[in-house]
Amino acid sequence: MVIDNNFEQNFVVIRKRKLIFMKKGISILSFDDITSDGRLWAVRYEGDEDNILDSLFSQWDDVEWLRTFFKKNMADLQSYFRISDVEIAIDITAEDSDVLQRKILDLSPNANLDELFRPLNNYISSEFTLNREKANPKTLTHRKSWLRIYALKLEDGCYIITGGAIKLTKTMQEREHTLEELLRQEKVRNFLLTNQIIDTESFIEYLAETN
Repeated sequence: MVIDNNFEQNFVVIRKRKLIFMKKGISILSFDDITSDGRLWAVRYEGDEDNILDSLFSQWDDVEWLRTFFKKNMADLQSYFRISDVEIAIDITAEDSDVLQRKILDLSPNANLDELFRPLNNYISSEFTLNREKANPKTLTHRKSWLRIYALKLEDGCYIITGGAIKLTKTMQEREHTLEELLRQEKVRNFLLTNQIIDTESFIEYLAETN
């Protein structure tokens, strides 16, 4: 990604870990700079102590939360993944979560985020403004994973994480918890578009103006 001098100057102005904005009729949105260089951001939703990425990893490392989740969704776990043992599902989740954490949190300055994220819809290319994207550890562990991290693509190499989920069904619309993530992603996208944010430059300019 090419960053011009104006971009760098604006970025210095707003280089705070937490950046907060409020728009009439829209919940407070805060954006944490995960990579500390403006390439990867995570939304911090109103009332949350952590950004959504930290919350997801904490949730996926919580054995009791996972046990409750898989018991509640056992039918999907058996139908789509042929797994009926909750403890096995917990172990798989912990392993995949660890892979994702290391992949995202240990990013080198030269790491290509475009290799981690891909379009949410498997049948379209990433050619739309603020395209909806997803990441999972399938290509890293060489087996199908149910973990998903959802993001919006500002431009090549730059993303805003909006949420994530354990996806046990073919489509997100089939279950309430994944449908909620789809709707939340769209709400963040609408917030950005409302504020004329369509790429990294306009995002950084917006942060500088509202900080």
